[in-house]
Amino acid sequence: MAFRDVNARRHIGLQQLSALASTGRTFLGPVKSHKFIVDEITKQSTLICSAVRLLESLDLTSAVGQLLNESIQAQKKEFRTGMSTLLFLVGAWSSAVVECLQQNVPVPAIVSVMSEGLNSCCERVQCLQIPTHDVKKELCSSRVRPKASESKTGQAGRDALTNPWDLLCFQRDISATEEVIPINSCSHQGDDCNFNKLLVSPLAGFGSVASFVKAAGDKSSPARSGSAVTASSCITRKLTHSRHFSTLGKGPSASQQESFQGHLSGPPADVCGCCGLGHLAVALSHGNQSSVKLLQSIAAYQQERAEGSGNSQINIEEIVTCCVLGLPESYSCVSPGFVTLVSPEQASVIKHFADKPLRVVLMDGDLTEGYRHLGFNRPPNVRTILEHPSPQGWAGDAWLSRTLDILISFEVNLVLVKGNVCKVLMERCTASGILVVGCVARDVLRAFGAATGARAVTYLSQLSAASVGSGAWAELWKSRDGRAVDLGELLPARISAGGIALLTAVLTTALPCKAQLLEDQFWTLLYRLHHALKDGKVFPGGGAVELLCLSHIQALAEQPGRPGSDGAVRELASPWLAEYKPVVLQALASGWRRYLAVLLRNTARAGSELEAGASVDRHLQQAAACGSPSAYILEGFRRGGVLGSGSEPFPEQVTGLRVCDNVSAKTEAWRRALDLVLLVLQTDAEIITGPRGHQILNSPVSSEFMFL
Repeated sequence: MAFRDVNARRHIGLQQLSALASTGRTFLGPVKSHKFIVDEITKQSTLICSAVRLLESLDLTSAVGQLLNESIQAQKKEFRTGMSTLLFLVGAWSSAVVECLQQNVPVPAIVSVMSEGLNSCCERVQCLQIPTHDVKKELCSSRVRPKASESKTGQAGRDALTNPWDLLCFQRDISATEEVIPINSCSHQGDDCNFNKLLVSPLAGFGSVASFVKAAGDKSSPARSGSAVTASSCITRKLTHSRHFSTLGKGPSASQQESFQGHLSGPPADVCGCCGLGHLAVALSHGNQSSVKLLQSIAAYQQERAEGSGNSQINIEEIVTCCVLGLPESYSCVSPGFVTLVSPEQASVIKHFADKPLRVVLMDGDLTEGYRHLGFNRPPNVRTILEHPSPQGWAGDAWLSRTLDILISFEVNLVLVKGNVCKVLMERCTASGILVVGCVARDVLRAFGAATGARAVTYLSQLSAASVGSGAWAELWKSRDGRAVDLGELLPARISAGGIALLTAVLTTALPCKAQLLEDQFWTLLYRLHHALKDGKVFPGGGAVELLCLSHIQALAEQPGRPGSDGAVRELASPWLAEYKPVVLQALASGWRRYLAVLLRNTARAGSELEAGASVDRHLQQAAACGSPSAYILEGFRRGGVLGSGSEPFPEQVTGLRVCDNVSAKTEAWRRALDLVLLVLQTDAEIITGPRGHQILNSPVSSEFMFL
């Protein structure tokens, strides 16, 4: 057994934590730097842009690395957002605590003052919470109409994502020649905006939009006074090749587009009206345009199904994703029903189904011979590897024949299985004209059960006529231009039923390494919107909340430690702890300062972290001069961004976007980050047992250990 003292002035555990967390500093902000993860064994690469995927790809053999991974996974499981903030603050506060140790600050003082300081910050920032209803109203009313004398390029870039209509039209590579499109102005009745006839989901027919753009660009069309907005990126010759529109006389008509059963058709996404989610989704997207469009389509569809009930929540249980490789990203869309990938042999079975109604069986488990449900009593502490050895390595013919006979006797055409499916059984079912799909999510099974009347069974021996559903159908998924997609090994297929409450976000990309990235971005935005509606409030984003925390902590550090002078931070129990309060609070503030500096650097608002730090100091001074830092920050948010410099270095990028953050996810990420740092700080030893102890004995670091 090897023993090592870690709680020295340099604290090895905190240094490891800081080193691991520093790998994700480029994930902050909307302008992220991606990373390639290459598997040394398979030589396959994956493109990542999140803390979760980064830690999943690292070899975390140390105790500190495993603790960090557990904290990140806990944040992901609960919120699906805030992991990058957590990872960065872990690194920043680890370095800050090491500096406190080097100044001989006792560990109890660090733990007590930092904990109280963070609690004080969480209370202080409550004044920045904005109800989602007010956010939607404020964002809708803040649409800027630039004057003709203003610079069109910079204004178009800054306002493109503030307005969902501009979001659809925004193209970075289009010239900035100004054109005026007559549209209905944003007239506020409550928080409604009359965008119903303008915003078109990426799945709706394109012909009507093309007609609108042509009519708007026609000089013969009169424009009503007060109802025109600048849309420099909408009316150009390059618009004919935009992925969002098609010109008249070319491509399918609107009626043809709506006839494609694999895509949504019907009312456009009502961003400001009945759904009221469009502007909020844009603010929470942090520049992720493609996911915003998909989410707007989902919101419009779910709101239509709710029949105007007034429920503006997003039902995540009715949404699944499917990544289709080989198509451009512009083909991403939302399709009703369940889209999944099938083999060419299964695709042949689907073609034979044509428009035939299918009888459905739902399996709540594995479709294998050796499967036992969770309630099956097994001997304790025994792991079964193989119950029925077979020389051939596959299930017995008796079980295969019996299973196939059951399906045929009930005239089953479609089997959806939650778990794994025996490969040999799947081949035999395919040969018999039965489509079997494995690894289906529980929510998908529930949706098909409600739509077809099928009841899930654990074993096929439980199957009865009452548990078999009907009314489903299957077809090969078609792209939005109406063509079936044949990509070789796996083909996308769509399985649906009448009235099914299920939507599939089909994410397309020509780069296999980017598929996971697109899926993560979609789910992150979806959960941000979900938690914002659940909390009923959001924070102003772009570093606004962290700026108030930094201002607040610095004010506390400068206050003398008099009893009753600070209502947020309790008076420390001992005078010897109080003398360390300014040092520890400054260390806590340094984490916020590093966060803001890196955020400004990553959003291209500062050329270096030194310049970013100077910008942060300037905002702190202005907030202090204002007399009320919170009022200064809220006013900056209403102007379009707290930390904005006023002149964007890259106007073609979305750097002036007004953004929002989740309340619960952000504050919980702060707490988890500090809890992890303080936990590692209070560990005084690392004890290694097992074979690794012998490896350390012969390693260069053996001098750091005591072998027992």
